[in-house]
Amino acid sequence: MKIDILTIFPEMFESVLNASILGRAREKGLLEIRCTDIRPFSASKHKNTDDYPFGGGAGMVMMPQPIMDAMRSVTGGDFHGKRIYMSPRGSVLTTRKARELSKEEHLVLLCGHYEGVDQRVLDACVDEEISIGDYILTGGELAAMVLVDCVSRFIPGVLGSEESPEEESFSDGLLEYPQYTRPAVWEGVPVPEVLLSGHHARIQAWRREQSLRITQKNRPDLLKTAELTAKERKMLEETEPCS
Repeated sequence: MKIDILTIFPEMFESVLNASILGRAREKGLLEIRCTDIRPFSASKHKNTDDYPFGGGAGMVMMPQPIMDAMRSVTGGDFHGKRIYMSPRGSVLTTRKARELSKEEHLVLLCGHYEGVDQRVLDACVDEEISIGDYILTGGELAAMVLVDCVSRFIPGVLGSEESPEEESFSDGLLEYPQYTRPAVWEGVPVPEVLLSGHHARIQAWRREQSLRITQKNRPDLLKTAELTAKERKMLEETEPCS
């Protein structure tokens, strides 16, 4: 997959994109990620990328010209992919959305700053606005990092185990079950016995039940759309959420 990030702070991405899973995926050629600085594309004498908003108001707004020219430089004449503006007013990033985006050939992520971006450039060259949550960040850079990390996990070969993204929180509409590792007893607290049994079916049943209970406690809203059996729904109805 090819990912282009348009930003006025490209230096923010260096450590994130070159470390851990993303760094290894880039080395293997599974991900091609480029950060493009919007400032050099500005036609302004001082390479400004922002100006005062028409109609008044606090803060500055990013101008359309530098962004549009930067966008054209990375999409070329035969673009096949999706152009995304990281914005608090966009639809919220979910596992389902990340999986959909992972199938795209090319993603272009536009990082806004200040009070936002001139609407005319959004109308002209943005296919979708995406938010990572109901809160405001200083700019779109951190949100873009989150999206890249989330989407990359669904690209074949990026993770060590192909099963990993399918077993994590939200993959089946529920939160993930508890995880344990060595030692089997730590400071007097043992690992649940079922996990040491080697009985695959019992382990899977235990993990499913734990996912249900954790979801009921922390995110009961997810249970409204999760695919549950009649037995599971009855269990939840008979069990008070943990305090």
